[in-house]
Amino acid sequence: MDSLKGKNAIVTGGTRGIGRAIAERLLRDGAGVAICGRTQASVDRAVTEMQPLGRIFGTVADVSKVGGARALFAAVDGEFGGLDILINNAGQGRYKKVGDMTPEEWHANIDLNLNGAFYCAHEALARFATRGGGFIVNISSLAGRNAFSGGAGYNASKFGLNGFTEALMLDHRHDNVRVSSIMPGSVDTEFSGTPGGSRPADTSWMIAPEDIAEAVSMVLRMPARTMVSRVEIRPSRPAK
Repeated sequence: MDSLKGKNAIVTGGTRGIGRAIAERLLRDGAGVAICGRTQASVDRAVTEMQPLGRIFGTVADVSKVGGARALFAAVDGEFGGLDILINNAGQGRYKKVGDMTPEEWHANIDLNLNGAFYCAHEALARFATRGGGFIVNISSLAGRNAFSGGAGYNASKFGLNGFTEALMLDHRHDNVRVSSIMPGSVDTEFSGTPGGSRPADTSWMIAPEDIAEAVSMVLRMPARTMVSRVEIRPSRPAK
């Protein structure tokens, strides 16, 4: 997949932040891109703004539910007729100490960050089988390696996503499916900030979403004989 021209990709959570940056980069690389978001307004706005870059399609989907994931892929089938790339980017963080966390808040992390990635990967694999292969990139986090107080639900979802990514790769590498994980540290998006707190006043030291998109593009364009299994990305000079 040295060139992405003519390839079709799905980017979940592609209306803003990291997902939006990835979608824009893939469009510039020549791929057709389908994005999903939670509201029609956010999807319509993102699609309108990205239309000058290439072939973009958007739909409302909640991939934390199996029915939402299936509906997303069915819509993309109708629009693109085939799929080559899945970027599992949709995610959220609910930050509370275990004793203060409700079961609903726990599931908010696990259902989207981990279960959603499984639902979408399962749907993608069926499509890849008809195309002779494909590529899945899971947007994880350094929080999937390093736990922190108040992050139990988020940590568990990302630790789980990292394990799922490795097992998925082992299960399907001989089906010509490559699987990679991108693990950023602090990224300058609306999602960033301290657990239970607000965004810092100065975010200039943070990773830009476009930097994550650059890494995704690089991983996807590696020669077919090579697979980058994991990329860890940190701010080069974090705040002291």
